[in-house]
Amino acid sequence: MGGLVLALPLLPVRSAVHPQATLLVLGAAQYNGHPSPAFRARLDHALALYRAGGVRRIVVSGGVGRGDHYSEGEVGQMYLLKRQVPVAVVDAETRSRTTLENLRNSCPLLPGPVTLVTDEVHAPRALALARAVGLKADVSSVPLGAGHWKYRMREKLALLAYTVLGVGDQ
Repeated sequence: MGGLVLALPLLPVRSAVHPQATLLVLGAAQYNGHPSPAFRARLDHALALYRAGGVRRIVVSGGVGRGDHYSEGEVGQMYLLKRQVPVAVVDAETRSRTTLENLRNSCPLLPGPVTLVTDEVHAPRALALARAVGLKADVSSVPLGAGHWKYRMREKLALLAYTVLGVGDQ
């Protein structure tokens, strides 16, 4: 089974050429009110898409991790506000702890089709889950770069679990 998991490719998901009017930035870690490098890359990508035009709303999703004082959603929201994204454009979902919760809890904040903003490794599972919960979604992913083998393995296992078991607490 281990060899099968190692061989399981993370099928690449083509990034949207033209993002939807609403972006959903999926949270990643934050450290004492500051986005982790992976989260910052997602936020910077969302910022670039917003500045390119056409994006009218950005929702940043992510709750408070164990032992943390800030939610990923509020940290991401503050990051974008400090970079002159108007307050009327940015909203935060602050209760979720998993990708599935990110998607479900963000639904009330999403006015229509969305472009998910995440990294290229997380994108296949995030997009599959979004569609499974009824979101009309595409994805615009951030390159992850070399390394990160534990994270890559975790995503392979999670995608395999989703494929075999369906939507669970992903």
